[in-house]
Amino acid sequence: MNVLGLRAERRTVLLATALAGLASGLGLLGLCFGASWSSPGEVVAVLTGAEHSVVISDWRLPRVLAGVVFGAALGVAGAIFQNLTRNPMGSPDVIGLDAGAYTGALFAITVLSGTSAQLATGSVLGGLLVSAAIYLLSLDRGFSGLRLVVIGIAVNAMVTAVNSWIVLRAELEVAIAAVGWSAGSLNGVGWADVRIPFSVIAVLLVLTAARAHAVHQTSFGDAIAVTTGVGLGRLRLLMVLIGVGCTATVTAVAGPIAFIALAAPQIGRRLAGAAGVPLLPAALTGAVLLQGADLLAQMLLAPAALPVGVVSTAIGGCYLIWLLTKEVGRA
Repeated sequence: MNVLGLRAERRTVLLATALAGLASGLGLLGLCFGASWSSPGEVVAVLTGAEHSVVISDWRLPRVLAGVVFGAALGVAGAIFQNLTRNPMGSPDVIGLDAGAYTGALFAITVLSGTSAQLATGSVLGGLLVSAAIYLLSLDRGFSGLRLVVIGIAVNAMVTAVNSWIVLRAELEVAIAAVGWSAGSLNGVGWADVRIPFSVIAVLLVLTAARAHAVHQTSFGDAIAVTTGVGLGRLRLLMVLIGVGCTATVTAVAGPIAFIALAAPQIGRRLAGAAGVPLLPAALTGAVLLQGADLLAQMLLAPAALPVGVVSTAIGGCYLIWLLTKEVGRA
């Protein structure tokens, strides 16, 4: 048993190293690519301070780092909910948390002045309200991950309808801005947009890392988790808050980016060969997926850049079809 554990741990370390290397390579490519190509040597010179380039340091670098940090946050959020629900469909974009965060942001855009602080606050509150509603509705006759996913899908549909109604009732200029923002995009992200979100996500990821072992235990069932000393009630509440915080923080800056939180944890789990949904592979896979999707979004119709949410939805749709086919075949 110890040998198997050591093998699994070694495989996870090797996978994490490979994914970190791939993310670094994609980051370098992102810093090189743009309206004008910059050589890797130029990029390294700018990063080390030997040269200065506004394009690389002020335009491309915040976008690349946003792809890494936001992708990791979405991957961790997805892993948290998939562990708690013990269901590969239990991700924030499927069970309605993205839609709830978008509702809060829409309120800030259409009713308030739509400042960055209002968007962030509205996104977090919207995500918390929807998650609270889903959690309370799923507690009937005891907590059930499957019930939470099914209720979440239903709530997601209703909240999405509310969001559409808000956009339709808004003034034309506001509606156009809201619809464009809802696609999920890293276009135009600068240092002013990411400093506070990066700090928030860093705190949330540290809290998650501190409880990573307990989260992993929940994937094996409530009985096993309780016998290993896990306080399920407190842990679920903390993890839901962290998952909502990660999702809402990303949504406040980039809009709802679909399917990264759904696909990254399961891809990371399969690559790691783990029984549950390990958090580190999920985070690194999310970073790689979002970076890759953003590069594709920039290259497909260059020099025009698509919203990254368009590409992630297309990729995620194919993944979802494969996942559903596999789950039906297993049933």
